Amino acid sequence: MTHNHAVSQGPDPVSWPVGFHAYTGHAGLRAHGDDISIVASDRPATSAAMFTRSLFAGPAVVLSRAHASGQTLRAVTTLAQNANVATGRRGEENAAEVVCRVAGILGIQEDEVLIGSTGVIGRPLPMGAIRAHFDETVERGLSAFVAEPLDVARAMMTTDTRPKTAVRTVGQTRIVGVAKGVGMLEPDMATMLAYVFTDADLSPADLDEALRAAVNRTFNCLSVDTDTSTSDTVAVIANGAAGPVDPAEFSKALADLCLDLTRQLASDGEGATKLLRVTVAQAGDHAQAKRIAKSVVNSPLVKSAVHGADPNWGRVLMAIGKNTEDTDIAPDNVSVRFGDIEVYPEEPEADTLDKLVGIMRQDEVDIVITLGIGEARATVYGCDLSADYIRINADYTT
Repeated sequence: MTHNHAVSQGPDPVSWPVGFHAYTGHAGLRAHGDDISIVASDRPATSAAMFTRSLFAGPAVVLSRAHASGQTLRAVTTLAQNANVATGRRGEENAAEVVCRVAGILGIQEDEVLIGSTGVIGRPLPMGAIRAHFDETVERGLSAFVAEPLDVARAMMTTDTRPKTAVRTVGQTRIVGVAKGVGMLEPDMATMLAYVFTDADLSPADLDEALRAAVNRTFNCLSVDTDTSTSDTVAVIANGAAGPVDPAEFSKALADLCLDLTRQLASDGEGATKLLRVTVAQAGDHAQAKRIAKSVVNSPLVKSAVHGADPNWGRVLMAIGKNTEDTDIAPDNVSVRFGDIEVYPEEPEADTLDKLVGIMRQDEVDIVITLGIGEARATVYGCDLSADYIRINADYTT
């Protein structure tokens, strides 16, 4: 197969942390462009991972969950355009074969490899083409397929319109993340994939704690269309090549990197034209704040109003009010703002409406709700709902 990845562009492209290398190529999963990738550490590593809780988790998730349990992952391979979900025993065998081939090429153990597979559900992997690509990789050598983070992010894409990467530094160490996902997207982890690679030296416990804290306030605060993928995976691999780092500082940087990727995922939602950010403050606890914010960001009526730049705050009140089990929410204590303009309980003056429309026309729209109950808060991220979302998903497999 021909290697098709584009050279990373830009004056300061993101590069891998010390000790990590990557490879991408075209394996026939889609008609054109790279569709398979490998990122690997050249030395043993520590890892942490979280996966979808979907009852129809794909073979890639099931296999990776088992491998991740040892917290010694050192490589990730991703297949784009095919989720390999609901494919029965054949799908399990295909996922295992891909992992076996990747481990052999890298010269590492199979249980050190995580596999991600993303795309159409219910179709077997084209193993003939995949085997041919791996054979060519062995024949030509990995050096013929070397890739940078932007290339890997591009090779992971399905309906994404742009690749997603982020980088942070902590002292002498670097943290690099790549992600994909724009539809079937409301992660419940612990079709979204996010991988983070760092040359920091951290214990398995510190790495796992940092990942779970970051995911809880970033990826799990994301929703494009309320639909949880069968393939959601987030993993971080640390090879220690740059030495130790303060766990607290690393945790802060990892959360910031994950938030960066979350915002990129939300703003590139299928058919999206705007990033929608909903903050709920003065909630009883964080769980309530996130639940109410998700109710608003997931409302088709709210999303449609944002798309049309219609400051219809009645739809926001509706989205709050349908949480009928939150009996501590009292309408008299609630306030709602679009941007910096309060729309409830004090209805804005007529001459303020033009300003509201202007706020709703921005690339990023903020809705802020206070519940008047406690001190907890949460911010969730989503996007508007356009006719293009329907078109993309109506034609997805045809």
